[in-house]
Amino acid sequence: MSQTAKQARPGAAAIGVEKLGVNLAAAIVGLDLRAPLDAAAREAVLAAHAEHGLVLFRGQEISADQLMAFGARFGALTVHPFAPADEVRPALIRFENTAENPPFGTDVWHSDETFRPDPPMGTMLYAKEVPALGGDTVFASMAAAYEGLSDRMQAFVSGLEAVHDIKPFRAIFADTAEDRARLREYERRFPPVAHPVVRVHPVTGRKVLFVNPQFTIRIRDMDERESAALLETLFHQALIPEVQYRLHWEPGTLAFWDNRSVQHYAVHDYYPRRRVMERVTIAGDAPLGVDPADPASVRRAKDKIVGAVGYGGHTPKGD
Repeated sequence: MSQTAKQARPGAAAIGVEKLGVNLAAAIVGLDLRAPLDAAAREAVLAAHAEHGLVLFRGQEISADQLMAFGARFGALTVHPFAPADEVRPALIRFENTAENPPFGTDVWHSDETFRPDPPMGTMLYAKEVPALGGDTVFASMAAAYEGLSDRMQAFVSGLEAVHDIKPFRAIFADTAEDRARLREYERRFPPVAHPVVRVHPVTGRKVLFVNPQFTIRIRDMDERESAALLETLFHQALIPEVQYRLHWEPGTLAFWDNRSVQHYAVHDYYPRRRVMERVTIAGDAPLGVDPADPASVRRAKDKIVGAVGYGGHTPKGD
């Protein structure tokens, strides 16, 4: 695909999709998010969202209600149980970070709310006020992260499940009888849940590495040492620059990322300067995993490698 492509569908104005990164991110132009989104334009946005993992809309002047209306065109909006929600519109999250209200818990690689049985399909974040320097968000394609694993590791993690938990949010509860009771209620509502380590994207069919250091606590059916070592290896895949895209925010930018295939990390280097963002989250489905690799096929792959590579990793040479 060329760097800039036009996608036109009957009943909708042509929209431009400009690829921004090698492994993820595209800018969508030609849409005014204040206007109703027709069905054809919606499908074009969804296609770009699935293909690129992150789509950006620049120069948008929208209200909170318009953000919610746009998000609702892609699915039901969910209410985050721990985030600072708007009192009147609970599906709207407002992050207003200042010296008196520092950012909390987003400077960790994660996919949103994987502690749910049905994690979100996507998230929209809109920049209201941003500092002149700092405050970027870094995204990572976890499909590219999976593809960067060796064949042997891909085969090994196929069919495994990992346990996800509300662990980072326990820190917001004080050590009082009232807060301990509240925490127990949240633990009852959101018990640990298992998801496949490798999920299949429901639109593209790509395999995606679906573990993250914020919510994933262990691999099922492994002892603690094995689980910790494997998770550390898998978490590292998001740190590879080749799978990343760094977004520098400007007021009026809306980012819509695919929570099924993308992780993100909010950089806190702007503190204590002011940063104001609004967010909505779109409901998703239970992740679909992959079947375990056939051990015989793994052995055949290994035999092929051994046959091509000599002792010590050097290819044998003729006399």
